[in-house]
Amino acid sequence: MLLAIDIGNTRLKWAQYTHLSLGSAPVAQGAVFLEQIDTLADAEWAGASVPQTMLGCCVASDAVRRRTEEQIGQLWDVEPRWVVPSLREAGLVNGYDHPLRLGSDRWVAAIGARRHLLARNQGPRPLLVVMAGTAVTVDAVDSEGNFLGGLILPGHGMMLRALEAGTAGLRVPTGEVSEFPTNTSDALTSGGTYAITGAIERMHRHLAQRCGMEPLTLVTGGAGWKVAPALAIEHELIDSLIFDGLLEVASSRGLAA
Repeated sequence: MLLAIDIGNTRLKWAQYTHLSLGSAPVAQGAVFLEQIDTLADAEWAGASVPQTMLGCCVASDAVRRRTEEQIGQLWDVEPRWVVPSLREAGLVNGYDHPLRLGSDRWVAAIGARRHLLARNQGPRPLLVVMAGTAVTVDAVDSEGNFLGGLILPGHGMMLRALEAGTAGLRVPTGEVSEFPTNTSDALTSGGTYAITGAIERMHRHLAQRCGMEPLTLVTGGAGWKVAPALAIEHELIDSLIFDGLLEVASSRGLAA
């Protein structure tokens, strides 16, 4: 049994697997806000199966990671393992100037995206990996599996809070996405959405020009379903991309489920 954990800026997501192959369904899964981590042992994990291996990625603080490890230690005798970006892992080559400074979630999501690409047996193709959450990342991988780099920008909620903090009179309900907004609510929602989708489409164009072919664009993250409908490029929404990446890392390291 593998316990996979993804700790983001807002929530901790977890899943348990008995198989490491792509498409394996978790036997159990859940999510809690970071403020609720200290209840995991007594609540969500209380009836969970005993894992033999734990692998996760964490972009929250060290304190959050330690609190998670404490909850694991209350229930199971298993060593917590956390993915740290390296020069190479699971067939992906890290092109970041300082590889260790790349967010582990970006690294793991890119590994998961490449796993999806290779499983299709359609030949080499570049990848555009989009994670839409509290922040939005847009990362490029070339046809040979080289991580080229990417963009980081605020998520929609963060944009709205910045506008509310820096201006007067913009505290209005969330509106709809419109090509020509005629009220402030729609103007705010459309502005944030088009800022995000515009960045994605720009990186898509850069990657297509560099590699000479259209990239496969995969979108994941808690806000992916909000971003995807406004994208003007072909794309796929895959909620499990980080967990798919963790499964691939576990498999490449020989960690038994």
